[in-house]
Amino acid sequence: MAEFDQYNRWEAQIRQVQLPHWSELPKFDLYMDQVIAFVNDAIGSLGVEAMTPAMINNYVKHQVIIAPIKKKYQTMQLADLLLIGLLKPLFSTETIRHGIDQVTAGDFPKQAYDNFIDVLNEALRQLGKGTAATPAKNLNEKLMQVAVNTIINRIQSEQLLKLIEKPIKKIEVTSKKSSTNCVELFLF
Repeated sequence: MAEFDQYNRWEAQIRQVQLPHWSELPKFDLYMDQVIAFVNDAIGSLGVEAMTPAMINNYVKHQVIIAPIKKKYQTMQLADLLLIGLLKPLFSTETIRHGIDQVTAGDFPKQAYDNFIDVLNEALRQLGKGTAATPAKNLNEKLMQVAVNTIINRIQSEQLLKLIEKPIKKIEVTSKKSSTNCVELFLF
């Protein structure tokens, strides 16, 4: 029973986590080390894998996030990195990017991000508060409930993504701040 009490204490700590809204993201451009510190600080308390410079460079290389301008990352890239950090244990980066593109196709990125954070923060606040039909009596039962919920939620999210899918066309836009080309996504 000591382990179950320890788990309940962990749940109580997680219920206190509040992920940052768009307005709470830095308003100035950040270098890689600052991005790493910010992202890992924001989502690290949830126990997700720490973001590394190699990961971010890989996301840029594979166009999962927009390339930095003069080695500086902006708010949009921070929001994307936070979402990727939260979702990558469950989905491929391709699926995450596709999901972000689909959601922001129907809503402005700021609003879509804030909506996601609101839902996640509320789910964190409600963690362990009677979400299962039958309350778990021990850690094994709790693990089974969480695993089942994860499977169901993943299946549901993939189906929802299929249902809301809209065609997205990539076009290249030259940034006015530099001569770097960025890939912008637009619906047509």
